[in-house]
Amino acid sequence: MITISAFEWVPAFARGQVRDLRVRWALEEAGLPYRTRLLKQGDQDKPEYRALQPFGQVPIFEEHGQVLFETGAIVLHIGERSEALLPKDPGARARATQWLIAALNSVEPHIMNVAIIDLLYSKEEWGKLRRPGAAAFAQRRLTGLAAALGDKPYLDGERFTAGDLLMSTVLRILPELVTDPRLKAYVERCTARPAFQRAHAAQLGDFRDAA
Repeated sequence: MITISAFEWVPAFARGQVRDLRVRWALEEAGLPYRTRLLKQGDQDKPEYRALQPFGQVPIFEEHGQVLFETGAIVLHIGERSEALLPKDPGARARATQWLIAALNSVEPHIMNVAIIDLLYSKEEWGKLRRPGAAAFAQRRLTGLAAALGDKPYLDGERFTAGDLLMSTVLRILPELVTDPRLKAYVERCTARPAFQRAHAAQLGDFRDAA
């Protein structure tokens, strides 16, 4: 049985956002059963967990003694077992991987830059000065993304892939930055998928059950 780690508790603003959601979603799309290993506060810093995840983050993926961390790597690993995430056609597979990496490298850091200012430093003078520039840079990336998406349902056309899974979760981080109607509709389309709905409900359910 696949096991993924997740936090037992996070602040309310982070619920439905913690990155184990991405792995849960991928597993739901692939039709692979899993269970969760819930971490209490502080468990992520214990030596036995740091031996598996050197940065003390979630999730880790465990199966038959194999352990993986980093959501992009885990989603790609799951995708190797499911055409729902990575098509068999080599070109389409490469493009799905391309968009997954673009989500994590070209888009997420700039959205997170703004999100961290808003969550932690909005009252600091430097945060007030930095936010407009950070938001403008993030918007430039989102403008490029919207142009690439165009009027297509998904980033590579008609078919949802692992690239869409990662990109849509990145766009959910700070919805107010996502102003282009095409990107808004894209996020709604992706998150309306039954697999996302099951994954989201499961994460919230773990928080609820642990309360």
